[in-house]
Amino acid sequence: MNYRNEILRLKKEKNALILAHFYQIPEIQDIADYVGDSLGLAQKASEANSDMIVFAGVHFMAETAKMLNPSIPVVLPDLNAGCSLADSCPYEDFKRFKEQHPDHIVISYINTTAAIKTLTDVVCTSGNAVQIVESFPTDQKIIFAPDKNLGGYINRLTGRNMILWNGTCEVHNILNTEAIIELKQKHPDAKVIAHPECSAAVLTLAAYIGSTTGMINFTQKDISKKFIVATESGILHQMKKLSPEKEFYIVPSDSTCSCNDCPYMKLNTMEKLYLALKNGKPAISLDAETIELARKPIIRMLDISKKLGII
Repeated sequence: MNYRNEILRLKKEKNALILAHFYQIPEIQDIADYVGDSLGLAQKASEANSDMIVFAGVHFMAETAKMLNPSIPVVLPDLNAGCSLADSCPYEDFKRFKEQHPDHIVISYINTTAAIKTLTDVVCTSGNAVQIVESFPTDQKIIFAPDKNLGGYINRLTGRNMILWNGTCEVHNILNTEAIIELKQKHPDAKVIAHPECSAAVLTLAAYIGSTTGMINFTQKDISKKFIVATESGILHQMKKLSPEKEFYIVPSDSTCSCNDCPYMKLNTMEKLYLALKNGKPAISLDAETIELARKPIIRMLDISKKLGII
C-alpha cells in the first residue's frame, strides 16, 4: 500500500488536519499540514476548524490540542507515544510538593500531563519559557516544573531563584560534553547548538541555545556552514531541507550510536497515521473538568506570547 497517497486521500475526505512535531520521521513531516515545536503546534491546534486533528507527536501534545479545541476529535497514531519528562512528574507527588510552597505560583513546561496542568498557573514551552518567567515580577516566588535543566538554564539567564522539580528528558539529559568535544575535534569550524533541556555542562559548550524552531532558524541565518546539534535527530530533516548547502552532526546518545532518537516520538509510523485517519482512533479523551482547568494556563501562555510578539 502507498501510505502517502492513502493518507492524502483520507485527509481530504475527512477534512482532517495533520500536525507533526519536528522529531517525527521525515515521511510524516513531509505529509503534515504543519510541522513545528510545541508552541507553534499549540497555536495551530487552537485555530483549527477541521473535522479531525491527527497529532503526530506524543501524548501530552495531543492532550493539549484536545484542550484547546475540545469540540474536534483528536487522534494520536500510537497511544503509547508518551514522554519521559511528563512521566517524571506524577500528579500526587507534585500536588504535595506544591502544597509545601503555598506562596509560589506554578509555571509548568508544556511537556506535562493534563493533570499537572490543572495545578499550573501558566504553561510555557522552550520557545517562550524565558519570556513567560520574566513576565512576572522579580519578587514573585515560582515553582518551575518538571524539567530541572530548562529551569536551571532560566534561573542562570534571568537571575531568578525558582524552585525546580527534579525531572528531565531522557533524550536530552543523556547527551554529554565528551561526545560534543569529540565532534568538535573532528569539525573545529562547526558551531554547537543545543536545546535547553540538555544538562548545564552541555549548554556551556553551545554557541546558541533555543527551542527546536529557534535552532532551525539559527542554522538558516548564521554564516556558519557546519553545526553540531544537541537535540533529537528528527530535527535534521528540516535543517537539511531549509539549508541543503550546510552540514549537520547530531550529538550521539552513546559511543556506538550516531543517532539520538526519542523512542516515543518514533512510535508513530506512516501505517499508524493511515489507520488513525481511517478509523478515527485512538482518540484522546479528557473529562470536561480537566479540560476547563488545564486549558486556562495554556490560554494564558498563548495570550502572553501573542502580547510579547512571540507568536
